[in-house]
Amino acid sequence: MTATEEPTWSIGEVSDLTGLTTHTVRFYEQEGLFFAPVRRNAAGRRVFTADEVEWLKVCMRLRSSGMPLPEIRRYAQLVLEGDGNEANRLEVLRQHEANVQQQVTDLQEALDIIHHKVELYTERLRAGTAAEVWRHGPECDGVALPSCRCGPAAPGTARTARPARRRSAWGRRPAGHRPRRNPRSRRSRHTAAPAR
Repeated sequence: MTATEEPTWSIGEVSDLTGLTTHTVRFYEQEGLFFAPVRRNAAGRRVFTADEVEWLKVCMRLRSSGMPLPEIRRYAQLVLEGDGNEANRLEVLRQHEANVQQQVTDLQEALDIIHHKVELYTERLRAGTAAEVWRHGPECDGVALPSCRCGPAAPGTARTARPARRRSAWGRRPAGHRPRRNPRSRRSRHTAAPAR
């Protein structure tokens, strides 16, 4: 390689650098996710530039954060088209940024609930009352969580129990419950339906 030649990597070397399998790298190429046609050497094997390796790393982050392949392809196509569509590229990125931010918010809410449950079980086990957890369903322990319908209990008072439902949280019907029958099921299968 001369001083003017750009360094390149084989598909196996790219796999080692990015953690992607060679099959995935080929798939990305077939799906048109590269911003330029992948070059080949004299032996007909794929070779990748430093920019293409870095772009693959960007693709990994976009995919792992939920961007669909068609959107990645659209973004790559806009880059391939050249100058003049920067506003369109920005719109693609802004939309994905908003989606990722919503994911972060949702995950934070989930983490808050999980953290609370960890603290609840830790305290119950320390107090020797762990057997009471889930005895009457999910326990909030008087702490208002984003998805908790119990709400905080007033000092010195117990929380009001939720109204009983016909079907328990575990999917079992209460004793003596008879399921409703579809009125149409009572019609004999030999009885013709009225003409409409």
